[in-house]
Amino acid sequence: MADSTAADTTQLLRAWANGDSGALEQLTPRVYRELRHMAARLLRNERPGYSLMSTDLVHEAYLRLVNAEELNWQHRAHFFAVAATLMRHILLDRARRKAAAKRGGRPQSLDMSKAVDIAQTRARELVRLDDALDALSAVDPRKARIVELRYFGGLSVRETAEVVGVSPDTVLRDWKIARAWLLAELNSAA
Repeated sequence: MADSTAADTTQLLRAWANGDSGALEQLTPRVYRELRHMAARLLRNERPGYSLMSTDLVHEAYLRLVNAEELNWQHRAHFFAVAATLMRHILLDRARRKAAAKRGGRPQSLDMSKAVDIAQTRARELVRLDDALDALSAVDPRKARIVELRYFGGLSVRETAEVVGVSPDTVLRDWKIARAWLLAELNSAA
């Protein structure tokens, strides 16, 4: 995205935060496509026919963003970082509900399709990843935030550096260390 377009988006975000509803109307078409791409990245590993589509995920996150109070948008990357966090929590909430249902929330027939098993496995994996990310956050919050922004948010190294307030080299170093830490954590939990 060109610097002037990013600056325009930042100005609209700030105007919206200051109560300008017209800014929100101008902002929506600017960010919608990128939010859809972000949601599609998050959902790309789900089985075909998964009940939550990228449009639904965008709309649910968008409603939460619009209804949030006292948001002070620093810049465009900050907006997308918050959106990524919201989308992650929406998916985790759904995964936890599925896992709870499997543990007895409702009876399931013996003729379940393989797709249901795959979906439940992925839901458990997402919850395990979230648990590992929480553990990383307790040890090193910055590395956990970088993982969240890069993996869940799809932010570039430069955008992540802007949000976190570090250099791109630091983001790359932390990203590499955090991925190795998470892999070890997930393998030890398995």
